[in-house]
Amino acid sequence: MPTDPGPEEASESTGSIKDLILEQEEAASLIKSRSLLEPNEIVDEERIVGRDTQLTDITQHLRVAISNERPPNLLLYGPSGTGKSLIINAVCQNIVELCESRDIRFGVIQMNCQNVGTLGAGVYELARKVANDIGTTVDVPEHGVPNKKKWRELYRLINDHYDTVVFILDELDMLIGRRDKDEPAFSRLLYQLSRAGSTDEITAQVSVTAITNDTKMMESVGSRALSSFTPEDVHFSDYDANQLREILRAREDAFYEDVLSDDVIPLAAAFAAQTNGDARKAIDLMRTAGSIAEKTGADEVREEHVREAQNKVEKNRVLEVTRGISTQKKLCLFATAVVAREAGTGAAKSPIGYRVYQYLTGTLDSDQYHQETYVNKMKELTTYSLVETERKSQGPHSGSYLEFAFGENSETIIETLREDSRLDDVHDDELRTVVNAQLKK
Repeated sequence: MPTDPGPEEASESTGSIKDLILEQEEAASLIKSRSLLEPNEIVDEERIVGRDTQLTDITQHLRVAISNERPPNLLLYGPSGTGKSLIINAVCQNIVELCESRDIRFGVIQMNCQNVGTLGAGVYELARKVANDIGTTVDVPEHGVPNKKKWRELYRLINDHYDTVVFILDELDMLIGRRDKDEPAFSRLLYQLSRAGSTDEITAQVSVTAITNDTKMMESVGSRALSSFTPEDVHFSDYDANQLREILRAREDAFYEDVLSDDVIPLAAAFAAQTNGDARKAIDLMRTAGSIAEKTGADEVREEHVREAQNKVEKNRVLEVTRGISTQKKLCLFATAVVAREAGTGAAKSPIGYRVYQYLTGTLDSDQYHQETYVNKMKELTTYSLVETERKSQGPHSGSYLEFAFGENSETIIETLREDSRLDDVHDDELRTVVNAQLKK
């Protein structure tokens, strides 16, 4: 029968864990400031690179808050990792400080809409964030009450504590809401917030900044919300490799001096430039490469650490994205990625991808959609930077087709989706035979 360890055994066990922690601390001799290698860290303005135009535009729009005027609504759009959240947060942080010096009660409430789900959940989350910002509690329950009561509670908290508040709604297009509603939840949220100043329920000034990767999001916004939101648009384009190198050099002092080999920053920037110029990925690559180098006891971060980090980061990113997509999107993506892999070009023609999708749904006894739906689901996946689409012609008398290009990560997508046990019944040898037969037609 096992016995509890005596005082001496417990002491030795505790000591060995402490020794291990201290040994790991001593081995971690490459990264000096890990916070600088966090992609969402709000950095000093001298570290903000390649976004002078956007910084100037947003500052010009929001600066009126320091005169206790209502800032206009904003729409920040562009691919993931292009500095949208970074710039708006940096500007707002400075405005908060300036307003405090002028006794203006200016609040900034940020919500990422990706995992919110419904309009009611979004309203309550905003109220919770306001309450947290001012050090109080929400006086209505999260569940079991009408949304109208949640709105009133949100307005009460704002009125009591702010002169002006800016709501930053990140990844707003992800707030779809319940399927029985014709208008997506993000449209209804925009309508309520942007018209708040014209109602008797709220006396504070309310400004809304919507952030999205989807350039077509506004096409899904209802007419009422469009007329009340009317934002100033600020576009964020991809970073190029040169800008990414500058971004990484601006955070180079996260490492101790002389521990980065000369090829680390250019290689990390080049990898990130292949993925829509994503600065978050570039920074994450540097952090992961540094951690890998530390774990292996290396005396510097080298090219091989960046390449290993690239494989790890890419798989993690794909895993994070694919966790949240529907089974049908997974099947569409899996079929298309397998075609791209077997074609050897990293790209798949939509008709061939659809025929392989048909094979998959038949094998798994799953619902099977028409080709138009398959194409639309693949188009939706471009939002996540997993695939790019381009319309191509088969010739003057043969019509056209969509081509889905994966760059270098089709194998990573296949491996990641294979972690879903529902694909266990799809045998790779048979799948290769089916795909190659389609490619030969």
